[in-house]
Amino acid sequence: MKGRTIILDQINGHESAALMVDGILEDLLVQGDAPSPGSIYRARADRPVKGQGGMFLSTPDGPAFLRQVKGLAPGTMLLVQVTGYAEPGKALPVTQKVLFKSRYAIVTPHAPGLNISRAIRDEEERVRLLEIAHGELGESPFGLILRSSCAGADAGEIAEDVAAMAAMAGQIMADDGTTPEKLTDGDGPHALAWREWTAPAEVVTNPGGFEDHGVSDALEIARGITETLPGGGHMYIEPTRALVAVDVNTGSDTSMAAGLKANLACARALPRALRVRGLGGQISLDLAAMPKKDRRGFETTLRASFRTDTEDTALVGWTPLGHFELQRKRGRVPLSEVLA
Repeated sequence: MKGRTIILDQINGHESAALMVDGILEDLLVQGDAPSPGSIYRARADRPVKGQGGMFLSTPDGPAFLRQVKGLAPGTMLLVQVTGYAEPGKALPVTQKVLFKSRYAIVTPHAPGLNISRAIRDEEERVRLLEIAHGELGESPFGLILRSSCAGADAGEIAEDVAAMAAMAGQIMADDGTTPEKLTDGDGPHALAWREWTAPAEVVTNPGGFEDHGVSDALEIARGITETLPGGGHMYIEPTRALVAVDVNTGSDTSMAAGLKANLACARALPRALRVRGLGGQISLDLAAMPKKDRRGFETTLRASFRTDTEDTALVGWTPLGHFELQRKRGRVPLSEVLA
């Protein structure tokens, strides 16, 4: 099946959204049981963590952990936003840099200034969008980023979106409550699909859409540890408690360049494989054997692949054993938890 299709459905009672591109599951969003990234809390500072520069906070949904804080006394009330999903038994990761995101706009209360996405290069379009931004937030102390999805979009729709986000930001940032409370939920998968998957696509909302459009079959593959690579190779993706291990195998290819070809194929396929499985944290790649002189080409390909990925991923580098390590944000629900 050619083209882009967005399917809104459920997996085992969890709200879910899938993006199919030319018959391949390109992205998957699943609602977890834990608070969604983007949720905003009024939280109370509990106790500092010596040596880590962090602070445990109290929220209605359990403890949260705030990194890199100075001068924050226990008992202080503060606004924080969930940045990702916590590992089982660990505190929610949160930040004080609260953002208000929608399809066209990101309102930034802690970073004033009006900005246009650098992906929009047309000068006339940038001027048009800047006029909209000034019209809506010209006198506001909040900052604004107009996203790449604004390119060619209707001015009225953009202005309405900006106004709604600014109103929400104003209401929440003015909060003066004195007890821990959840102030707003993060977007669920269906809302996230509308917000983030902005390229033209067919949208399917009928119940059973996952079965009808091949998503269920793709999920069966994602449940396993094997991912077939172009050229006959394979990579094996195995989550452990400490990290995600990725092993690259050349398969039946016995040529001199087999290792390099399999590793480059892994570099191109890895972001999608991690997205649909909902995997993050520490990731260690045990690559197929290749000459050291080819490492730079592999890194270049890997960096280009992750540049357009939706989750922040740091390319850490090579280990003495020749493994390559990544650190990836835990922004998704692991598929293994949903399909267990």
